[in-house]
Amino acid sequence: MATDPVSKLQLVCRHIRSFQDFPKKGILFRDICPLLKDPAALTAATDLFEDHVRANYPDVDLIVGLDARGFLFGPLLAQRLGIGFVLVRKKGKLPGRTVSVAYDLEYGKAEAEIQEDAVTAGQKVLLIDDLLATGGTLFAACELMKKQQAEVLSCMVVIELKELNGAEKLKSQVFSLVQY
Repeated sequence: MATDPVSKLQLVCRHIRSFQDFPKKGILFRDICPLLKDPAALTAATDLFEDHVRANYPDVDLIVGLDARGFLFGPLLAQRLGIGFVLVRKKGKLPGRTVSVAYDLEYGKAEAEIQEDAVTAGQKVLLIDDLLATGGTLFAACELMKKQQAEVLSCMVVIELKELNGAEKLKSQVFSLVQY
């Protein structure tokens, strides 16, 4: 099992595979399924996120995960940190009163929402997802946190596609394990 940060990151990288022309021609898809399948690789990714948060954000109150792959990493991290986990979902997927924001996608529009009582004013949050591409979904989640008057400390992702400049769209810091 990987024990130091460099070997952990190498393990994570070895468990990300690429598929050309998926989901459509011209797209190189980065697949995290092998990372999720391998307990040592998933532990390494969670360790790297945990180390980053403990070193930089000791006062974080909540981890906020984006639909749907943020739900895979967020609860593991939140449990390790001893803090809560909150869901940002696609519109219409959460019960009770919700707050939502609309955002643009490459192919249209979408809405993200959070339960109204999930985050309170002044709470310090970290957003997590698997991938940062153009930044639309993470930007929408940041806007939701702003509506709730929460403080976004940073956005964290397993993979950042640097050439798409998604980090420039966000008004917060971005921490990515792997950059392409």
